[in-house]
Amino acid sequence: MSSNTPSVPMSHPAGLSRADSNTSLSAAANTTNTSPGQTTAHTNNAPISRERIATWINELLSSSTRETALVELSRKREKVADLPVLLWHSFGSVAVLLYEVISVYPYITPPTLTAQQSNRVCNALALLQCIASHPETRMLFIQANIPLFLYPFLNTKSSTRPFEYLRLTSLGVIGALVKTDETEVINFLLTTEIIPLSLRIMQSGSELSKTVATFILQKILADDSGLNYICQTFDRFSHVAMVLGRMVLQQQREASGRLLKHIIRCYLRLSDNPRAREALRSCLPDCLRDHTFDNVLKDDQSTKKWLVQLLINLEATSSASSSQPSTPASTLPQQISPGSPLGM
Repeated sequence: MSSNTPSVPMSHPAGLSRADSNTSLSAAANTTNTSPGQTTAHTNNAPISRERIATWINELLSSSTRETALVELSRKREKVADLPVLLWHSFGSVAVLLYEVISVYPYITPPTLTAQQSNRVCNALALLQCIASHPETRMLFIQANIPLFLYPFLNTKSSTRPFEYLRLTSLGVIGALVKTDETEVINFLLTTEIIPLSLRIMQSGSELSKTVATFILQKILADDSGLNYICQTFDRFSHVAMVLGRMVLQQQREASGRLLKHIIRCYLRLSDNPRAREALRSCLPDCLRDHTFDNVLKDDQSTKKWLVQLLINLEATSSASSSQPSTPASTLPQQISPGSPLGM
């Protein structure tokens, strides 16, 4: 997993405290080198028998044992290399995980989700994330349209902790999908509402949710089909540019190097598109040009280089434009303003 991948906390039965629940997308997405016949426990090196793993999977099918099985499998998911494959091909397991997801839909509106309910569904989402991460099950996961079941969680507005962790864990599943840079995954996501949902969270979520949502946008832009899709119409580009611009202004008040890194990567990728590059000349926030964030980025050489390259790209556009005949304004995006259309 690239070092650019943000960490995503997962919920655990002990509660929703950040200290107890932090795990990373890379840890959830990468398999270990454990031998097929044996895995190791999350808290010690005691071996876990294959029979025990199979028992927990079977216990998912019973409502009386399911919650404990969800807890145990969620805890062990990073240590069981083929758990995603076992879950996918075990009778009823994926259906049970989806049932856990849809069972909390009634508590979204009005927002009455409790911490215990959030904990339980987040354990199910953690198992869906490991399925989304595994190369043998990722495309099966996509072909079954499972990400769509998570979108109602991404569309929630409540800022309470149960809802925040629900959104964050759901973002982790999408982050696990995009981290591999597969065009098939990006093409699927482009047929869904993931871009407007991500942009919404980028504006109003917690810092960590904003970071993961921006990472997802960055990975979509990194693919040529994603970049072309966003830059295809003025409405799409203006929505993305406006949200990024507002985030940069927010960074002036309370800077986060981790979030700023992904924002700059998004801008840099947008500058690879000629029409977007031309528009960015007028709508890139001045604070990205005037060394406002030098102190924030002083220890992040990679992000500093990306910002320099972004400014070079825009300056090259300016120089080229001044030496060529003017292009009719109707063929280029106009300067972004608060009144611009936001349709995606």
